[in-house]
Amino acid sequence: MRPNVPILSDPVNKRILLHVLFWLAILIVLTFIYGAGMPDYWLSLGIVGMFMPIHILYFYCIAYVLIARLFNRKKYIAFSLYLISCVVGSTLLFRLMEILVADPIIFAAVKKKDPTFDWVKLHGTFWEQLAKPVYLISAFEQTNIFVWIALSIKFFKMWFERRQAAIEAELNFLKGQLHPHFLFNTLNNLYALTLNQSPQSPSVVMGLAEILRYMLYEANTDVVELERDIRIVESYIKLEKIRYEERLDINFSINGLVPGQKIAPLLILPLVENAFKHGASEQVGQAWINIDLRVKSNILKFKIANSKPENTISEEKKHHVSIGLANVRKRLDILYPSAYQLRILEEDDVFAVILEIALDKRIEP
Repeated sequence: MRPNVPILSDPVNKRILLHVLFWLAILIVLTFIYGAGMPDYWLSLGIVGMFMPIHILYFYCIAYVLIARLFNRKKYIAFSLYLISCVVGSTLLFRLMEILVADPIIFAAVKKKDPTFDWVKLHGTFWEQLAKPVYLISAFEQTNIFVWIALSIKFFKMWFERRQAAIEAELNFLKGQLHPHFLFNTLNNLYALTLNQSPQSPSVVMGLAEILRYMLYEANTDVVELERDIRIVESYIKLEKIRYEERLDINFSINGLVPGQKIAPLLILPLVENAFKHGASEQVGQAWINIDLRVKSNILKFKIANSKPENTISEEKKHHVSIGLANVRKRLDILYPSAYQLRILEEDDVFAVILEIALDKRIEP
């Protein structure tokens, strides 16, 4: 049995309803505009209703036939020719409807109230009326004004949807870059432990499985619980602690973290991974990493600082660092424009990254 789902939850039904409401709005607006010059608004409603099929046919021929079959397929010459045909055809159809149906009805209604009424527009034969430029221009204006408002909305919607699709594709690409990067690093750690036949290898496998499960399944959503995202960061740190043992002094303080806070996934983990990969892993002696995360008034402030090795990091390593941070910055530019700060501080023996995000200012991709 089909579940009881509200009709408006169906995207198709919702779309149809929006179209119906739009044309009803046009009908009402035109009725009031033309009703001011007619005997009553009921007559205006009837006359406008006669012309509505022309407006509707004109719009849908362009929006759902010409654009879909020609414009979107880059057949611009054919699109232009058919568009001109639609413009001319709708104008002539509108004018024919005026001459044969609408104008005689309006004239008869006004004549009842004012027997002396004479309408210059009706002077001449059918062909003479059809050929008068002033009325053809008027028909062109009346036919096109609201149709092109609707088409402008259509084009804006198309542009917005394509922009959103491009942003979504870029976000997926940037997010996807994290997966192999992190996986290879952790597998290298696991390889080193298995070579030494470490009893901690099973713990690494379980920790890696949890993080990968989060990356592949939970992090596919637009936002995640900040608390959950931070727990994954902590799981990653536990894996690295196993690898470095006593060679690494790490401190991670968390303040203001409460349930319900949301963040785009996988923004903080790359910064932590960067500190391990390009700080601790390069240092022969004692290394340190200090991490501080605070949330206050929906503002997240994340600071991570790590010791730098005395020897100079190779250009290749510097390149990898810049790629990782650039990746994070690009995602922040898309998701939190004008709502974040990412600062990088570097001295001879310290590398630090400070990230501030207004969590409630995220833009929907």
